[in-house]
Amino acid sequence: MLSPRELMDVALKASVVPVLRESGFTGSYPHFRRAHVTHVELLTFQFDVNGGGFLIEISRCGVGGITTPMGKHIPASKVRIWDLQSKDRFQIKPGDGTGTGNWFRYESGRYGDVANEVLEKLPVAHDYWSQRV
Repeated sequence: MLSPRELMDVALKASVVPVLRESGFTGSYPHFRRAHVTHVELLTFQFDVNGGGFLIEISRCGVGGITTPMGKHIPASKVRIWDLQSKDRFQIKPGDGTGTGNWFRYESGRYGDVANEVLEKLPVAHDYWSQRV
């Protein structure tokens, strides 16, 4: 029997990931990237370690990748959201405010509804990236 997290993964892979792929994103769930001539857009699903919720983190980096504060170079094809400083990342969630209570919550077992809620919020990512051109 699948756990609630695994059921949420199934729902996201069935409805959200195909939309990301159609939009040009590559990568493996939960980490995605979309390369442009001048930059790479990054998107990842970050799950609550205590279960029951997740948010989407987005950012971008140059086509040359990044160099971490410790001096390690990471090529753009390998950069993940977590490689970037928190000030360079943006969170997409259904509610305002801090704390995991404002994340996408799936404790109710309504996995398809939560996946649809994610699809409704994806334009926020487009707006974020278009403001940083």
